[in-house]
Amino acid sequence: MSNITIVGGGLVGSLLAIFLAKRGHNVSVFERRGDPRTTDVYAGRSINLVVSHRGWTSLRAAGVEEAVKEIVVPVYARMMHDRDGKLNRVPYSIDNRAIHSVSRGELNRRLLTEAEKLPNVKLHFNHRCADVHLDNATCTFHNDITGESAPVKADIVFGSDGAFSAVRQKMMQGRFTYSQEYIEHDYKEVAFPANPDGTPKMDPQCLHIWPRRYFMMMGLANQDGGFTGTLFMPNTSATVIPEAGRSKIVGPGHPESPQSIPGFDTVKTEAQVKAFFQEHFADSMTIVPDIVEQYLRNPQSSLAIIRCNPWTINGKVALIGDAAHAIIPFYGEGMNAGYEDCKVLNDLLNELGDDNWPAVLAAYGKARKPNGDAIADLSLRNFVEMRDLVADPKFLLRKKIEGHLQAKHPDQWLPLYSQVKFSDIQYKDAWREGLRHDRIMEEVLAMPGIEEKWESEEVERRVMELVSIAP
Repeated sequence: MSNITIVGGGLVGSLLAIFLAKRGHNVSVFERRGDPRTTDVYAGRSINLVVSHRGWTSLRAAGVEEAVKEIVVPVYARMMHDRDGKLNRVPYSIDNRAIHSVSRGELNRRLLTEAEKLPNVKLHFNHRCADVHLDNATCTFHNDITGESAPVKADIVFGSDGAFSAVRQKMMQGRFTYSQEYIEHDYKEVAFPANPDGTPKMDPQCLHIWPRRYFMMMGLANQDGGFTGTLFMPNTSATVIPEAGRSKIVGPGHPESPQSIPGFDTVKTEAQVKAFFQEHFADSMTIVPDIVEQYLRNPQSSLAIIRCNPWTINGKVALIGDAAHAIIPFYGEGMNAGYEDCKVLNDLLNELGDDNWPAVLAAYGKARKPNGDAIADLSLRNFVEMRDLVADPKFLLRKKIEGHLQAKHPDQWLPLYSQVKFSDIQYKDAWREGLRHDRIMEEVLAMPGIEEKWESEEVERRVMELVSIAP
């Protein structure tokens, strides 16, 4: 069996350790932060996660599904909050399927505990990766407590150290393609408290969204009756100029601006923050009495998409999870994609053998790279949907038509969201099929009188005609 170094003990690194240790490998996990079971390393920066079908499939394969089920909350629908506080509930699927909300910190703690139960897993905290020798799988780690540095030789190194991976930085010194794209939005965390008796103030089985076109807030339930909320807003304020029936965003201070888009740079003082929430999220102020204080206190964080190639080198070093494919969080699939990385790697070890690492890693990179790119594209798409389209009557009508089609023709029409969240369909195939659905629904929604006849045989027949045409 192999000696394996995993750089990064977060959500993906801890699950990868479990997979590999259960195969008999000796696994050493090095994490630059302190142990999250004794230190709150996620304070103020913890967007809640959702475990979807892919995540559960991977957790089940690793034998930790039941341990994780103990800490999740099922979520069956989106709940939209409009500016007047009115609610609109939209289920995720026609058959009442759920995704599951979970605290990032609680999930990481649970998986580290499960990993530590295995005798061939060693966890090292406060160990920062200072160097990687790609040719011989040797990493140098600096102990931030003692100040000492030491090399660690292994057979295989996995870089599971997140979006700003030290392992990837070393790989970039060779023939390596890399891009890092920041979206215009940053985020801040907002904690929604429970009622004094511990009951939730909102429906815990919904993802709550306050869509405001250019910015939004969302909240996911925790087991204690509270919610972890997140405000997404442009880093820099801007103005909107009407242009041929659409809006064009330009820089601040434009002389023709009819509308100003707030940004973190213009919502800074206590008075500005209070006015901002009163105007755009008035109902949240009754749910979160200290929302202004939280906004001023909690850090502002950025969101980036990272694409790179290759994911493996020399048959000895590989990237996994966010180190290979960091994405923005608007499909709730970043963690699930990382967990699917782990399962695909495990399946390839079953197929090709634990003594054939060069072939396994080559096949892993080939299989997962296109899917990493696809889920990045899907996440960008869903950002626009959550921020803007969920409040659009045309979008809501499309959802009703798609649900009707799925009920009548489940073997021919599976909505994109269901393909991503409730199936094993590869991300790259879901992305391609989603684009085809867009073309079909654009034509269907343009049919005269579609608002009144969306359930008619005429509409159903037309969709099936379009579906039968080769993509």
